[in-house]
Amino acid sequence: MIRFTPILLAILYAVVMYRFSVWRTRRELDDRSTELADPRLKDMTDRLASALDVPRIRVNIYEIDPVNGLAAPDGRIFITRGFYRKFQQGEVTAEELASVIAHELGHVALGHARRRMIDFSGQNALRTALAMLLSRFLPGIGIWIANGLTTLLAARLSRGDEYEADEYAAALLTKAGIGTGAQKSLFHKLEALTESRGGAVPAWLMSHPKTEERIAAIEKLEARWAVEG
Repeated sequence: MIRFTPILLAILYAVVMYRFSVWRTRRELDDRSTELADPRLKDMTDRLASALDVPRIRVNIYEIDPVNGLAAPDGRIFITRGFYRKFQQGEVTAEELASVIAHELGHVALGHARRRMIDFSGQNALRTALAMLLSRFLPGIGIWIANGLTTLLAARLSRGDEYEADEYAAALLTKAGIGTGAQKSLFHKLEALTESRGGAVPAWLMSHPKTEERIAAIEKLEARWAVEG
């Protein structure tokens, strides 16, 4: 029984962390967000809604400065204040912002948003269990190895989700008559839009595929659709 104690503790830790993370995320978003109400973007969201055959798509403004989009575990879509400010300043077009919304809708539709919360808890549980086990054989460095392995796993899972959400967004944007041009043009802008004052690439961007790879994947889709059409 003692042999399995680290695993049992890790499972319990995962359950507790999941419930706490869901509660904390919901409370944070409730406290720091309002519904986006911009007539210049309404046409875009109306076209996406029509393509999905739903009455409307609600988008919320999350009051933080970093440029990002977010799909919450409960299915809500958020654009950060920093991202919306880029649109107001003319650095991002309405079509490009629509591509972000379509991408986040993909995360919701494909189950990524909810699964990511579970994955986060599971990764922490795995990190805890590995650290306990490896520290028995490699005192002092076991925890570093556990951290490295789980970080690599998380990055790989995240990149896979991004490709899938990109594909969903490309199909939705095409059906809505917006097209994938804005989706690809935004990719070229992302690093400049999200870079910090120190010039470092944000951690969330590191977990995303490279720009040229994302664009190549979309162009491959377009070529396939052209043949099928």
